[in-house]
Amino acid sequence: MHQIGVVGLSYRHAAVGEVARFAVPRLEVPSKLPALRASLKASEVLYVGTCNRVEVVYSTDDGAPAGDARREVFRILTGREPEAGEAARVLRAWAGEAAVEHLFLVACGLDSAQTGEQEIAAQLRLAWEDSRAARSCGPVLDRLVAEALKMAREMRRLSAGVRAPSLADLAADQVLQHLGGRGGRVALVGVSAMTRRCAAILHEAGVALLIVNRTLASAEELAASVSAEAVPLERLRAQPPPLEALVLAAGGGEAVLDGGCLGRLRESATRVPLLVDLGVPPNVAPAAAAHAGLARTGMDQLIEAAQSRRLAQLMRLAPVRAAIDERLARLRTELALRAIGPRLAQLRAAFERIAAEEVERALKGELRTLDERERGQLERLAGTVAHRLAHLPLAGLRAAAAHAGSDAVEAFFDGARTTRTTRTEKT
Repeated sequence: MHQIGVVGLSYRHAAVGEVARFAVPRLEVPSKLPALRASLKASEVLYVGTCNRVEVVYSTDDGAPAGDARREVFRILTGREPEAGEAARVLRAWAGEAAVEHLFLVACGLDSAQTGEQEIAAQLRLAWEDSRAARSCGPVLDRLVAEALKMAREMRRLSAGVRAPSLADLAADQVLQHLGGRGGRVALVGVSAMTRRCAAILHEAGVALLIVNRTLASAEELAASVSAEAVPLERLRAQPPPLEALVLAAGGGEAVLDGGCLGRLRESATRVPLLVDLGVPPNVAPAAAAHAGLARTGMDQLIEAAQSRRLAQLMRLAPVRAAIDERLARLRTELALRAIGPRLAQLRAAFERIAAEEVERALKGELRTLDERERGQLERLAGTVAHRLAHLPLAGLRAAAAHAGSDAVEAFFDGARTTRTTRTEKT
């Protein structure tokens, strides 16, 4: 696992506006991946961007331990050199087993603002598919992400069918509270895991929906599942219908609704509409919403609301945390044994070769009078003894690789080489 690294930031240690500085629109990700791979000296790289998280996962090209790559990631994602100490202050980094553990926690929603939410697994899978399409993923990250998604499925099983709320749930709750049981139409802008979840909740509550997207076909597909109308984004911008609320989660890296559109939206409404903005960067600039006299709830407010529930959710999901620890231990052992497998085979062969050489020397010297049958018995005995003598160091090396790491294994072989060289020189 030592060649795996993760660099990024999330709501846990940065405001949403800070996260937005590093966010890359999905359509631009393929063009960023080669630069990231070259700058990180990585054989494989994956970009994960969500409403409150930006992270780069990579595997070193020569299998060397992942180092501190925060400066490189800062430069590629922002397009400028960080000031002294800026990259280390803003970004977080994980390497080796800590990086694998972090990705498992992310996939299972245990690192999410709304603990245990399941949308993150879908977002991770989408990022993986994009990376594979760009040919920037390979066997190491394919295996790692597959394991992380398997843990996410295990999390759903261990939570016994109880769906943990997500930020999308909180957004839908905000809308329902704003409606207060009154009728009215709600627009969902952008088709994503977040708006799909909102659509399901609001449709179940009997709210009339309008699905808005740049690509009309995507809007129509979601609209068909919730008996809603679909319109292209340009129509909403030009002629917004009367709306009680809008939930926005569109990509693109820029504001989706400008001041003029917000003014028209306010004029067409019978009362002040609520904007719930899940975009990173924001789909509606806070200042523009305030100038138009619209109420706006952004990611910072939703995250703050989610944090009040975090401890209770973590306690409920304690079995998931235990399952992650167990899977990490198994994966650590499996990868460690796979890495030292050739070395163990060489060591076993060395025991057999030494035994064969000693038998050959004896048969040419003090045991040269043995007949063919006795010679065969001696050779077979030597082979059996060699196998048995090799068992103890081989078992010890397997345990060292699994629990003490590659350094302990290398120390053993370095010591063995030194000892053998010394004995050869004396001879």
